[in-house]
Amino acid sequence: MKKQNEGKMGYDNDDMAPEYDLKGKSYVRGKYYEAYQAGHELRIKEPDGSTTVRYFTLEEGAVLLEPEVKAYFPDSKSVNRALRSLIDLIPEKREQRAAGSLRSRRKLEL
Repeated sequence: MKKQNEGKMGYDNDDMAPEYDLKGKSYVRGKYYEAYQAGHELRIKEPDGSTTVRYFTLEEGAVLLEPEVKAYFPDSKSVNRALRSLIDLIPEKREQRAAGSLRSRRKLEL
């Protein structure tokens, strides 16, 4: 008799499928991190025998958060809020930003 919470695949729903069990296997955390930052390509074998190559890179302005950081900042809004609070602590950038906004206001007055 099956357990009540067993899924269709025959393993307990609280556990991972057997093929994802990494116990006893060696792996390196962050093995592909630098390569991913530089960009990567994906080769797709098409049914007609041809190969399609797609290139992927991080979009301009996109950043890749490490897992420890993502635990504290799970979305763009939380990252931006934290970074804006740090901007106020950088004197030279704060002065440049204030001067820039003053110039913008002057342009609007003209």
